[in-house]
Amino acid sequence: MDFRSDTVTRPSDAMRQAMANAPVGDDVYGDDPSINDLEQWAAEQHGFEAALFCSSGTQANLLALLCHCERGDEYLCGQQAHNYRFEGGGAAVLGSIQPQPVENDPDGTIPFSKLEAAIKPDDLHFARTRLLSLENTINGKVLPLSYLAEARAFVDQHNLALHLDGARVYNAAAALDVDITEIVKYFDSFTICLSKGLGAPVGSLLLGDQALIKKAIRWRKMLGGGMRQAGILAAAAKIAIQENATRLREDHENSRYLAAQLNTVPGFSTKPEFVETNILFAKVDSHINQTALAETLKNQGILISTGHPMRLVTHLDVSRDDIDDFISALKAAL
Repeated sequence: MDFRSDTVTRPSDAMRQAMANAPVGDDVYGDDPSINDLEQWAAEQHGFEAALFCSSGTQANLLALLCHCERGDEYLCGQQAHNYRFEGGGAAVLGSIQPQPVENDPDGTIPFSKLEAAIKPDDLHFARTRLLSLENTINGKVLPLSYLAEARAFVDQHNLALHLDGARVYNAAAALDVDITEIVKYFDSFTICLSKGLGAPVGSLLLGDQALIKKAIRWRKMLGGGMRQAGILAAAAKIAIQENATRLREDHENSRYLAAQLNTVPGFSTKPEFVETNILFAKVDSHINQTALAETLKNQGILISTGHPMRLVTHLDVSRDDIDDFISALKAAL
């Protein structure tokens, strides 16, 4: 049992079979039929002109930033944004792009008044503000569709582009009970992580118009992302979307169930009503040695992350019975 993240999901038997039988070619030459099929299908499925298969969500987000911004430009994002906090500073290090983080509200949104104040004037002393990057879901929270519509109007007003870090955008669609296109239609580009809750072994997608994807292909090659016969990965990635997008609701239900059960554990407290998707946060009393607790559980084959608060994530490899076993093991360990 692994509650650390949904990145630990393992490919299904159908994915493994598809990988074994996938027709492949050299993708740098554009000759891999499985990758070409995935990219064309994904673009059509999401209402975009083109798509690009990437090795990771970090790479896909970086490509988007490099395509929207030039050296000396900046992008606006949330203080909690993954592509600001957890992707190695790639935009600054590799693209000379300045991030301008703005504090997120508790629901994950970023107030437009604060974003407007952060936009730099057209002055040679300042970086040029080019892009607003949002994340959905963010820390398990779902951005409302009304907020996305306001974001589109905001960037149009200020002549900015709009990018979505959509690592878990299918979780957002499942939580809102809408087709994925109802979310992504507001954006100029967006990413999907295929190896989280969707269960593919490797890969992410970047989607945008033809010009952006053409530019992204060049940047991907420069970053070492030309993966040659990667159709064996693309075959699994397509199945991940086709088979697992609708079952994400089960992960959300399990997350709320886990939150409720954690409230029966001495020293743990959560608010199940605040759990929107597959990520929950639990307060842990300070007298509990989380490091020792994690080690005890690890010896029983149960993996958790420590933290204040503690983050736990449900996914396709965590069942309702697994949660019950985890709660029993947690109480025994304490």
